[in-house]
Order: sequence, then C-alpha cells, then structure tokens
Amino acid sequence: MSARTIDMHGHFFPRFSRDAADRIGASWPWLREDGDGLGTVMIEGDAFRPVRRPLWDVPARIAELDAQGIDLQILSATPVMFGYVKPAEQAAEAAERFNDAALEMCAAAPERLRTLCQVPLQDTDRACREVERAMAAGHIGVQIGNHIGEREIDDDEVIRFLNHCAEIGAPVMVHPWDMMAPERMQGYMLPWLVGMPAETQLSITRLILSGAFERLLRDLRIVFAHGGGSFPYLLGRIENGWRHHPRVSPDCPHPPSHYLDRFHVDCAVFSDAALALVVDVMGPDRVLYGSDYPFPLAEQEMTLGVRNHPDLSPETKAAILSSNTEAFFDI
Repeated sequence: MSARTIDMHGHFFPRFSRDAADRIGASWPWLREDGDGLGTVMIEGDAFRPVRRPLWDVPARIAELDAQGIDLQILSATPVMFGYVKPAEQAAEAAERFNDAALEMCAAAPERLRTLCQVPLQDTDRACREVERAMAAGHIGVQIGNHIGEREIDDDEVIRFLNHCAEIGAPVMVHPWDMMAPERMQGYMLPWLVGMPAETQLSITRLILSGAFERLLRDLRIVFAHGGGSFPYLLGRIENGWRHHPRVSPDCPHPPSHYLDRFHVDCAVFSDAALALVVDVMGPDRVLYGSDYPFPLAEQEMTLGVRNHPDLSPETKAAILSSNTEAFFDI
C-alpha cells in the first residue's frame, strides 16, 4: 500500500485578468492580486471573495502542502468559475482556458499536483467534447456543479453527460454551488455552512429516489464533496420514507441503502463523530480524503482529523488518506 497522502479536494483560481475575462464575455470572474500574498476574486468590478496566494501560485501552494504533509493534491475549479448561467459558447471557451491554466499549474510541480477539468454543463454536447479534450490533455477527471439552474442532477441531459464520463473513464466530482434559498441565508456565512451541505444531500437523494442510478452505467465513478452533506445522517429517514410512503418511491426499485456502492464521498466533515458516521454508512472503501483547501472553511490542520481519529483503524485511515483515492482516480 502506498504511503503517500493524497488530498482530492483542493481548489484553484488561475492568474486570469479582467482583460482576459472581458474577452470571453461580460461578468466572467477574474483575479485581482492585492499584494502581501492576498488577492480578490472579482466579478466585473465587484469583489466576490478574498483569497490567498496559494490559490493561484504554485510555489506558495507547494510550501503549504509540504508543511501540512500532503504528497499529492488534486486541483478543481473554484465553483464561481463554472459559468452555467452564461451562454454556452462563452462557457465552453472559459472552460477550455481554465482547464489549460490548471494543467500549466500542474506542470510546474507534476509529482505534487493533478487536476480535474470543468465543462459547460448547460450544453451536453459541448460538455462531452471538453471532457474528452481535457482528459486527453492530462486531466484525471471532471468536477461539475450539483445543478444547472432549475435542472437537477437527475436531469436526462446530466445523466447523458455522466454516462459519457463512464464510457471514457473520466471520474466525476460533484461540488455544490449556487446555493438554495439565498433570501433565507443572509449573514453568518449560511450559504456555505448550511446551503452547501444541503445542496449535496439533495443531489444524492435525487439520484437515488428518481431511479437515476438505474439509468447510470455501473462503471461511473462519482464522488460528492463535504462528506455527502447530511446524507449519511438522513439515510434512515429516507429509507423509512421509501418503505412506508408510496409518494417517495415510485421510480426507485430498491431501498436507498442499496445504492451506497454507486458513489463515494470525501471526508471534509470536521468532527470525529461525523467522520465515524460517514465511514459507518458509506463503508471504509468509499471515503476519500478531501480538505477543501485553501479556503477558510477548509480543514486547517490537514489530515489530522483522520490521523488522530480515536476509533478508525490504521487500515481505514490509510485507505482514506491514500489508496481509496488512488483507486478512484486510477492514479
């Protein structure tokens, strides 16, 4: 078993100027470097979020990975880059540019960094072409948002894209974005604290209850961020509904727990009790180490939640920190 520690949930944002963003189209995000190792992700002239140098600077990132004991990190887009509400032609151009920028970052430290591509998911044909191009260029999978406006993850066109990923051997990471009920989540970082996990558990539950897993190819490798949201905690409630209420289950031929072997989750849950529940529900071979680096809501002391867990066996810790991710991404 390999001893290297792999973080499969690390975000990036390339050095992408306002001029470059404007050449694609209006309102594409860009990076303003503010000095002293700080920056701001901008949308047109408005500040979207403050960020730190490791988000875009490879040497700064590698120095932090060294300090944190991470041997290999898999990069994925900061979700504001998805652009699913933009015209598909613009989104395809932006995806290609961002994907090429991610490969340039990885080329600066090829033994330490790998990357997932992004695609213009609002146009399935374009998304399929870009995931093929990106995988051929060196990406090891694709990250998608969990919905496209009002189209949920069990939408027929999203299922078509996911099956295409299965056919070409592209693992898929699902990350929440564009969180629900913004009018009810003012302040306190509630969209990130509450909305993100809620979006994730909604997507997993929809794939199960809609019967989408019956339409998805068994070869699909799909992983959900943030421990699957609250899905592990809610599985009993979902299963109870499936067994006792006919409105829950007309399209789902098996109990929800039947589908646990169809997907993985990361371990970004930040508590011993929550991680123990995730491992218990999903199984020790279905949990991957993910930190959500380098954002403030990420795991600040990376891997310690796994390494210092009082109840996980050494074999389970090794699987989460390394071998599960190696197998999932075929590294």
